Amino acid sequence: MSEQHERGRHRAAIAPRAADPPTVPLPAVPGLVESDADRVQHRPGRRRLDGVDAARAVALAGMAAAHMLPLFAGDGSETVAGAVAAGRASALFAVLAGVGIALGTGGPSPPAGGRAHAAAAAGLLVRGLLVTLVGLALVELESSVAVILAYYGLLFALATPLLRLRAPTLAGAAAVWCVLGPVLSHLLRAGQDPDPGDQPGFAALADPGQLLVTLTLTGYYPVLPWLTYLLAGMAVGRLDLRSPRVAAALLGGGAGLAVAAWAGSALLLGPGGGAAVLGAASAERRYGTVPTDTWWWLAVEAPHTGTPFDLAHTTGTALAVLGLMLVLARVVPMLVWPLAAVGAMPLTLYTLHVVALVLVPVKLVRAVGIPAGSLLIVHLVAAVVIGVALRAAGWRGPLEALVRVVSGRVRRAVAGSG
Repeated sequence: MSEQHERGRHRAAIAPRAADPPTVPLPAVPGLVESDADRVQHRPGRRRLDGVDAARAVALAGMAAAHMLPLFAGDGSETVAGAVAAGRASALFAVLAGVGIALGTGGPSPPAGGRAHAAAAAGLLVRGLLVTLVGLALVELESSVAVILAYYGLLFALATPLLRLRAPTLAGAAAVWCVLGPVLSHLLRAGQDPDPGDQPGFAALADPGQLLVTLTLTGYYPVLPWLTYLLAGMAVGRLDLRSPRVAAALLGGGAGLAVAAWAGSALLLGPGGGAAVLGAASAERRYGTVPTDTWWWLAVEAPHTGTPFDLAHTTGTALAVLGLMLVLARVVPMLVWPLAAVGAMPLTLYTLHVVALVLVPVKLVRAVGIPAGSLLIVHLVAAVVIGVALRAAGWRGPLEALVRVVSGRVRRAVAGSG
């Protein structure tokens, strides 16, 4: 089954689960929204964290590969794109959303209570709303991509009461939720079809209750288990990401976590007997959730399953990528600079990518005898050209700039400074 699997109007193939210049005094937009999240707020003269932006560029590239290249070969085995990008790129986006939220609200120094917290939360809520609207609009284009933005918007909202927490608390919460979230999802979805259903477009706003169920439980990127990524990212964002030791710890620790999760799942499914219970169904591709007919499903580590092992493995790979990019940004900054330029405007480039796939679908390219890999190269080169040009000119991505202006006005109004 390829990433271009279609399920009717507003159905799409799995996208990566996949969720963000001069110093400014505003909270930054996280993840897919605003690259200023890579600054430590209220510290004039601090340079951007190019490593964080570069990690976003890696996520964008992985997302594009998963959208455009076959994930499985003719014999059913995974392709390189399926083995490397599927499930991991979207998790990287979500973890970086949490990193951006934390960095944009003080980094190692969370906001104080009262009006400071309220102002940061209000700005974040507006950003989430705007990102959600962009996501709903992209769904209306009926592309083959499962759009992640509405799920991101809800994650931003859930982050607002967590802004004052520090790294140890957030890390502990992430570890607990990595297990508790999938268990709750399993219980709440008992007896339901694991099919994610239609993607939520503007029509879904007519039934907000069902929209909430889709975004939290049954959709392509269910927020209930995905809260793990947000918590882990916020914990990382509360660390000193300019420290070489922190970067190295993220690289080594993330890789170790990914391997441990893979090994734990393999032991349960193999010697533990889980694979015998699940049968051939355990190898089927999933679209956000797993069936609920047996608890053995929570031992699976496959992409887009939202199980404890899937969440732990993809969180680990996300942390490792971030750590690697932070290390490279110190060792070979000129190599990382173009990647950082791309990752500085993820919302704009993600949107352009989806629109481009609507105008020139992968199926059309293949039909005229052009390999999908050629189209992927076009998308990646275009992203680099746009990112480098705008960064060299000192400009933000247009969507990032729009979101920043609107949310900034709300933040200042709540803060009482404008």
